[in-house]
Amino acid sequence: MTETSTRAIGWEGTRLGMPQVGASASITKTLGAHEVELFSEMTGDYNPLHVDEAAAKASRFGALITQGGVTSGLLNAVVAEKLPGPGTVFLSVSWSFKRPTYFGETMTATVTVTKVREDKPICTVQTTVTNADGEVCIEGEAVTFTVTLD
Repeated sequence: MTETSTRAIGWEGTRLGMPQVGASASITKTLGAHEVELFSEMTGDYNPLHVDEAAAKASRFGALITQGGVTSGLLNAVVAEKLPGPGTVFLSVSWSFKRPTYFGETMTATVTVTKVREDKPICTVQTTVTNADGEVCIEGEAVTFTVTLD
């Protein structure tokens, strides 16, 4: 058996197969009131910084901001849809929230593979979410697991 085929055994049956170290994928989305409304309804997070314009304006942020879960949720979409791909879930995350995400900002979430287990469909990925000005809003690392899907 060649090294290449041995490496693929842990990833056999996953939709996109084993990713390579250095592989990267991104998605871009504008976030605002609609996303906050959906997230608030789903989670019960009605923090005034996200839903009360007067309170948010009077705060240190000066305007409405999206929940961290909305912004970090873009990283969920990248790993589940693009890299490592369908069937992927987070095993662990370590994220630093560097700056708020304001309503109407266009965000880009990027995942870059830094380590791949050959025996199991587990990856370590570098994660970042940046705004249109290139400012980092979230950065960190995550470990993912990819299941096989019928």
